[in-house]
Amino acid sequence: MFAIKPKFFSGNEAGVTLIEALVSLAIMGIIAAVFLSGLATTARASLISDEQATAESLARSQMEYVKALSYDPEASEYSAATIPSGEDYTNYSVSILAEPLNSPDDGIQRITVTVKHYDTEVTTLQSYKVNR
Repeated sequence: MFAIKPKFFSGNEAGVTLIEALVSLAIMGIIAAVFLSGLATTARASLISDEQATAESLARSQMEYVKALSYDPEASEYSAATIPSGEDYTNYSVSILAEPLNSPDDGIQRITVTVKHYDTEVTTLQSYKVNR
């Protein structure tokens, strides 16, 4: 007599072995790790860009403030304008140095505005103040 084997017992089984499943999980894990690393890098770059833009804006406004002040031939520094109290400006500080361009002072000073965030220098802006 002939014996008939059911199809699911044939030599060509269509199941997934444990090794195949583990390799698939490993590949998916690597892809997920790369994706999450890319997200973290993007978030960090966004924070750095925002910090730089805020510092540059603050430096420009401080420079305009100093240029509007009356000229002081004896000044080695000028006081900074009040930094806005908004959340965007938290932990920023500004220092403004002045030095005469020539000695003796002929009415032109080099002004250097330095902006720091968490005591780390973010940007420096230089310009000139003229005694008018």
